[in-house]
Amino acid sequence: MTELLILLLLIVVNGIFSMAEIALVSARKIRLKNDAERGDTRARQALQLAEAPDTFLSTVQIGITLIGILTGIYSGEKLEGNLTEWLRQFTIIAPYANTISRVLLLVFITYITLVIGELVPKRIGLTRAESISKTLALPMSLLSRVTYPFIWLLSISTNLIVKVLGIRRGDDSMVTEEEIKAIVNEGLEQGTIDVIEQEIVENVFNVSDRHIVSLMTHRSDLAWIDINDTVEQVQQKIKQERHSVYPVGDKSLDKMIGVITVKDLYLASPGTPLKSLIHKPVFLPENISAYQVLDEFRKSKVHHGFIVDEYGVLQGMVTVNDIFEAIVGHMPDAEVIDFTFVKREDGSFLVEAQMPFIDFLTRMGRRDIRDFLEEDYSTVAGFILHHLRRIPVEGEHFRWSNLMFEVIDMDGQRIDKVLVSELTDLDE
Repeated sequence: MTELLILLLLIVVNGIFSMAEIALVSARKIRLKNDAERGDTRARQALQLAEAPDTFLSTVQIGITLIGILTGIYSGEKLEGNLTEWLRQFTIIAPYANTISRVLLLVFITYITLVIGELVPKRIGLTRAESISKTLALPMSLLSRVTYPFIWLLSISTNLIVKVLGIRRGDDSMVTEEEIKAIVNEGLEQGTIDVIEQEIVENVFNVSDRHIVSLMTHRSDLAWIDINDTVEQVQQKIKQERHSVYPVGDKSLDKMIGVITVKDLYLASPGTPLKSLIHKPVFLPENISAYQVLDEFRKSKVHHGFIVDEYGVLQGMVTVNDIFEAIVGHMPDAEVIDFTFVKREDGSFLVEAQMPFIDFLTRMGRRDIRDFLEEDYSTVAGFILHHLRRIPVEGEHFRWSNLMFEVIDMDGQRIDKVLVSELTDLDE
């Protein structure tokens, strides 16, 4: 019985070596590195072993080989003799007792070694690779130091034979795009990664392969300003097609002069020449990639650029938002929120109180927008509260400049709808 327990113990130790080997080989280095950076000394030791696979694998192989030899010797000397003596009690098989005992021990030890010494430990090592690597890192490190002379000899011999055979070590440590996608898809199937996360990762790689012309807004769809336009014409264009940046051309976009931002137009004093608001545009070749464009935006500190072909002809415009949407999907622009602004038959306007105040002034054709850009409020409701200094009630009205405001709908304490009327000289 004692001999059998010793044999099982040797097989269990063999299983520990096998488990350590498969766990460290399959452990994800990035997880071990993250744990090590957070101060986990066991992870740091496991990472050191993973970065020196020759030393670690040689240590494991030495341990497994020695245990295999000890198992064979012990089972041959002890268990085989005891089993042979027991089988000789049976007269029929007594002449073959020695052979039968060898066969039975061979089958038994092979089965136990495969199950307890190999398959089960390796299954566990694959399932919990990182945790087992950290647990067994210290004893394996100590063992590798003890057996270092043998490891050195094995490494030298192995490298010499491999060199003679003309086999060169390939760089398999580089992670490819396909491998990253496969890991993400596996995480999606297991439920550890959300669908939106998987889509973003896929799009990140897809965008890197796209030329910028596939993301730009074509020149035929661009809203642009003619340098010869009057201020009224510019304001009308802004009302019709609201953007943050407008290209400026001389009668056509083939003679592009520069760009104007809405912010500069709002901040400009009355009578400011249009030419003084123009900024130098950023031109980009049509064969450039999306991520190269992002790099150009970072260097130039702008969020928009204009694509030109090999002849310098304008093809279209691209913004950082175009690239962003190609990665995360289409995002509704805050500018296109359809706030209620309805002109009634009597000339008054029904206005949603949550409408941005600057947008309200723009639609009303006001030219003093610049005076309100730095106010504490940002909506029509905020303006009313700022003016009244209290929460109004339905039906309350007040005059501001040439406009009459009447609160016609309250949603609890929130202003919902406002009626705005323009006052004429007869209303004074």
